[in-house]
This record gives sequence, structure tokens and C-alpha cells, in this order.
Amino acid sequence: MTKREERGRALLQAGYTCALIDEDKALCSKSRGVAPLCAWLQSGECCDGMLAVDKVVGKAAAFLYVLLGVEKVYALVLSESAEKVFLQFGIAYAFEEKVAAIRNRAGDGFCPMEQAVLAIDEPKQAYQEICRTLQSLKENKK
Repeated sequence: MTKREERGRALLQAGYTCALIDEDKALCSKSRGVAPLCAWLQSGECCDGMLAVDKVVGKAAAFLYVLLGVEKVYALVLSESAEKVFLQFGIAYAFEEKVAAIRNRAGDGFCPMEQAVLAIDEPKQAYQEICRTLQSLKENKK
């Protein structure tokens, strides 16, 4: 494990859900799901070459990490479909546990973000579908 990965793992143990780490800075979030990744994309923050650490990475998050331009992703849990995205787009990755698919928070089905991008193979198209799905989920909570 590299020093950046150790630093990232310590951030996850400190309660962060994900972080982007460079030699001299770290962007950290305690928000769940893909929301922090979408926020970093929308902010225009330069993430090229950074290490991403994340508790759970499914296909949707993998596409967002591709768009963010990270160099490597370290995940506590990685889905098989996320691994395929990283292999397709040449992003290095490491994980502690690989699962067939990411489950929803209730544990009774698949993650809605995973379902949203299931048949998508292009990061920008995935991002658009992720944004639509996030909006729909917000509207359904009202």
C-alpha cells in the first residue's frame, strides 16, 4: 500500500465516505453515494492524477471517477461492473472486497445508481443518467 493509499484509508477510518488525494491536498466528503463525486465534477475541480479512496464503488461511481480524471481508485468494496469500467478506461484500482453488484441501502435490491447505468458504456452518458436518477430520487422523497 502506498503512502497516499494509507492516508486515504485513514480518512475512510476517520468517517469520510470518499476522498480525492494529491501530494499537497485532499478533497474529502462524508456524504453518501455518488453525490460528492457529482459535486466535484460540477465544481470543475481539477482531479487529474489524484488517488480516489471510497467505501463503495459501483459502476456509476466508476464512470464518475473516469470523468474526474483520477489516476487510481482504492475501494473498500468494488463491484465487478466497476472493475470492468476501470479496465476499459485504463484506471488503476485496488480493493479490499469485490462483489457481484452493489446493493441498495435497505439491502433488498440493487443500488438505483447501478440500475441507472446498467446498459451504459460511455462516461458522459452515464453522468447524465446519474443526474436524472438523483433528481428523480429527490423528487420521490418529497
